[in-house]
Amino acid sequence: MTTHLSLTADPSAEDLAVIATGLTGFNEIDAGPADRKPLAVFVRDEEGQIKAGISGYTAWGWLYVQWLWVDEALRGQGTAGRMLEAAEAEARSRGCHAAYIDTFNPVALKTYQRQGYVPFGELKDFPPGRTRTFLQKPLK
Repeated sequence: MTTHLSLTADPSAEDLAVIATGLTGFNEIDAGPADRKPLAVFVRDEEGQIKAGISGYTAWGWLYVQWLWVDEALRGQGTAGRMLEAAEAEARSRGCHAAYIDTFNPVALKTYQRQGYVPFGELKDFPPGRTRTFLQKPLK
């Protein structure tokens, strides 16, 4: 079999799907079924506009919070904490035993630590001048 390497900054959705399908299949054989399910939490205003939210998923007994955003007008009011509690409750109902999240924002880091998340690793200068911190929390 002859192969060639190509690089692109604009991959197609179909090409990315091939990689996702291949890796998912490999991981299921290697580690067992992930039972991956999306999870989202939204805070909406009176007009139904999203003013804060979490996007992530559960897999292999873990909750991963990929994105957490709070509109500036709602910051400092406990919104992130309430959303995390809702996501964690849903993760528990799905049988998850732990959660993880990462951030390079110092304010978010303190918020997550107040919610019981504990750092387990970091990448310095990612992005430059910041430290990306990885945190985890048991869901008991």
